[in-house]
Amino acid sequence: MNKTIAVIRGDGIGPEIVNEAIKVLDKIAEKYGHTFAYDDVDMGGVAIDKWGDPLPQAMLDKCLAADSVLLGAVGGPKWEGLPGPQRPEKGLLRLRAGMGLYSNLRPAKLWPQLADASPLKPSIVEKGIDFLVVRELISGIYFGEHKTVEENGEKVATDVMLYAEHEIERIGRIAFETAMKRRKKVTCVDKANVLDTSRLWRAVLHRIKEEYPEVEYGEMFVDNASMQLVKDPSQFDVIVTGNMFGDILSDEASMLTGTIGMIPSSSLGDGTRGMYEPIHGSAPDIAGQNKANPIGTILSAAMMLKYSFGMDAEAAAIETAVEQALNDGLRTADMMAGGCTPATCSEMGDAIAARL
Repeated sequence: MNKTIAVIRGDGIGPEIVNEAIKVLDKIAEKYGHTFAYDDVDMGGVAIDKWGDPLPQAMLDKCLAADSVLLGAVGGPKWEGLPGPQRPEKGLLRLRAGMGLYSNLRPAKLWPQLADASPLKPSIVEKGIDFLVVRELISGIYFGEHKTVEENGEKVATDVMLYAEHEIERIGRIAFETAMKRRKKVTCVDKANVLDTSRLWRAVLHRIKEEYPEVEYGEMFVDNASMQLVKDPSQFDVIVTGNMFGDILSDEASMLTGTIGMIPSSSLGDGTRGMYEPIHGSAPDIAGQNKANPIGTILSAAMMLKYSFGMDAEAAAIETAVEQALNDGLRTADMMAGGCTPATCSEMGDAIAARL
């Protein structure tokens, strides 16, 4: 296959981790006879510095013309003082909306080699951690109206959380279809005791679940879900939720697995083109030091091969290579343990590529 990948290296450690993912993709292309062409895209702080815009239209057009997008990370303290519309993260929101990427899939899987790194008790960890958060991505409170006005001599801020039935239905179907390929269990996480939007979520999902009699369906308030993730994460298979709740819960879930540096994600819409990125941030404190963990980005590239390009065998090969590197005791600083071999960012990328 010949595929064009829009590459957003971004800010902080972004360039370092993306370079290692490309190293692995090049090895896959060589081994399986594919051709991957890379089209560099500026987004985030680097785009602000270069173009005065976190995502210029010309850069968005490159992403729309590609077969998929691979992203490192955006943002950092350098740009935190900018007005909201000019912040690096605004480019990410604009990219999701421009590409029509309404679903974000974030797996939370504890690799056996890292069991000791989980902050949970061994009695909880041994029950297993392997679930997926399906988060609605381009609606809800992040995309509603935001305004601050003056009333009675003080500032009053308002953020609108808005959901339409079709937005809930399309994300709900992705959750149920995904569950059919896993352990056939869906949990809707919401705040239906308070929010009208959550009550609408439940009403729509009740309709959808009738089409999937094989799937066990349940509902949980977000505050309880946040506790249950710590108490017994093994009870979850697929969690489906709105934009803000999904943002928070998926970050909590990632830490249960021992290190946020291992977690990939995919953002998809109606077609096969998607955006793939690790869930960690730009980590400006270690940027340029060759210390970052590239595995989340490498596994994101594997997800791209699987979900956007239909290359199941190639994706599985990358996952196996990662597992072999971990089995051989290689660890970046964020997951270092006694008796293991320290590896830099580039050394970990080399090791995974070599095991392909």
